[in-house]
Amino acid sequence: MTDERTLLILEDDAAFARTLKRSFERRGYVVAVGTSPDDIPDILADHEIGYAVVDLKLANASGLVAVDMLHKLDPAIQIVVLTGYASIVTAVEAIKLGACHYLVKPANTDDIEQAFARGEGQTDVALTPRTTSIKTLEWERIHETLADTGFNISETARRLGMHRRTLARKLEKLRVS
Repeated sequence: MTDERTLLILEDDAAFARTLKRSFERRGYVVAVGTSPDDIPDILADHEIGYAVVDLKLANASGLVAVDMLHKLDPAIQIVVLTGYASIVTAVEAIKLGACHYLVKPANTDDIEQAFARGEGQTDVALTPRTTSIKTLEWERIHETLADTGFNISETARRLGMHRRTLARKLEKLRVS
């Protein structure tokens, strides 16, 4: 692994990025902040990254692109994906692309550090016989389609066969952030 105390935060919400940065710096990390996957080459030219926190939905790109880029550049980087738009589909894709964990916002510095510390999977996680509800299936389908369309609400609504305003209301009502 590269420098274990150097962290990249890829987040387009400036206030949240600033808060995370200060919190990690207080814990002894050297922190670099970017807002899109385009910032990664410049940041890696100046820093040897050991850890990365990547927002799933960036202003102009998917965080999955950043996860893929970082993992291809250095598979040893511990990458945690943060999202307010959680779905099984994006969680699976993030892990397949190289993330070590996927956390739903709001997540704090403690949650993220615990995710970094648990780089391996756990076999003792309880298996529950809970069935998936219709609302959960709908929510997952909406987010799968959102991810497929690059988070374009109009195109997502068209593919799902619903009015754009209906979809927007559902997203506001069910938003996890």
